[in-house]
Amino acid sequence: MSFLKSKQKTSFEGGGLVLFSDVPQAMAAEKVLKKAGYEVKLVAPPPELRKGCDLAVEINLVEQPGIERLLKEKDAAYVGVLPLKAGTSELLEIVKMTDFGSWVMVKAGNMKITYNKESGVIVNVSGGGCPDIPYLHTELIDKLLEEAPRPKDIGFTLCALNADRALEECLALQNGGNAP
Repeated sequence: MSFLKSKQKTSFEGGGLVLFSDVPQAMAAEKVLKKAGYEVKLVAPPPELRKGCDLAVEINLVEQPGIERLLKEKDAAYVGVLPLKAGTSELLEIVKMTDFGSWVMVKAGNMKITYNKESGVIVNVSGGGCPDIPYLHTELIDKLLEEAPRPKDIGFTLCALNADRALEECLALQNGGNAP
């Protein structure tokens, strides 16, 4: 079914990873870098590259000096920057979709968002074990995908980040496979 066509993972040319010791540091660094105009993305690094955190920021390695300078200026704590070498495990793809006919469930990591395909209304938010999940549920349920708040902007945990990744994919699916 073309509705749920799979997307091929695209990496940055000369890609690298900025590693962190905890999730809030990775989320804050991504915001700082995007605000400064860098094309970056939060990713799940291969287990052998992790330094205490299940998240890293994927960067274009050519931009490493500027990125490191900016992170130091903003006192963003990071463990280091590593190149993604040939032979290294692939970045983990954490998004899966299930079509239930009238509804689609998008799972990102341990978080799931289900929406009605016809109306675009979020009908369920579930998963995770983080303390902000009940709040995220109440903020997202019964909202149109386009009007729902971004979980990464209102939550503070890895569950909020995964819910945001799921919402992003729901929006892309609802828009015919294209990101909004």
